[in-house]
Amino acid sequence: MRVDYTTLAKTIAALTEGETDTVALMATVACEVHHADDRFDWTGFYRVTGLETLKIGPYQGGHGCLVIPFSRGVCGAAARTQQAQIVEDVEAFPGHIACSASTRSELVLPVVDGAGRLLGVLDIDSDRPGAFGQEDADHLSAILAKVFANAPTPA
Repeated sequence: MRVDYTTLAKTIAALTEGETDTVALMATVACEVHHADDRFDWTGFYRVTGLETLKIGPYQGGHGCLVIPFSRGVCGAAARTQQAQIVEDVEAFPGHIACSASTRSELVLPVVDGAGRLLGVLDIDSDRPGAFGQEDADHLSAILAKVFANAPTPA
């Protein structure tokens, strides 16, 4: 099953309309994205909670890492550069953090509010190598931009 991004975007927009609570938005997006495609083995958010620090947020799948510094891993790279990270083979990514032994590829997208402030990252893992491409990054980034445009930046 491959994700139908048009339907996914409409579903998420309908479910999140008028909501501004960041955690509620993250929980809803994680659930909908995770169940939209069988490539998605783990889907969740890491939230900016301190100086160059990400902490686990709402997710679907097995356990995730609790804390990730901006200086480490694929999630840290996405937060540090504020650019999408498409990793075909996590074993080849310098400094990859193995939160799950089954992860083979990863897509991590920065999540920013309407003012451009980094709220966190959306991390999607797959147990298949090369599971993600630029099309996934582009569609999911567009969904994130709409959902989090009016989300308040955490204190």
